[in-house]
Amino acid sequence: MKKFIICGALAAFALGTQAANAEEFYIVRDTSTKKCTIVDTKPTVTTMTVVGSTTYKTRTEAEGAVKTTKVCTE
Repeated sequence: MKKFIICGALAAFALGTQAANAEEFYIVRDTSTKKCTIVDTKPTVTTMTVVGSTTYKTRTEAEGAVKTTKVCTE
């Protein structure tokens, strides 16, 4: 019984660390206000469009890209 508990705990830990490492950030632009924001899920609504085709691994990386993206700085 202890083996099952330990194996289950290790599997849960492994899956948890994979999910934490799989985080992605997107730069999106609101079609009505023309303002860019950073989100951690790809938008499914038509009022938000993804800027470019790049996904970013960290929020800091995405924030740096917003500053140099032309449609976000106009």
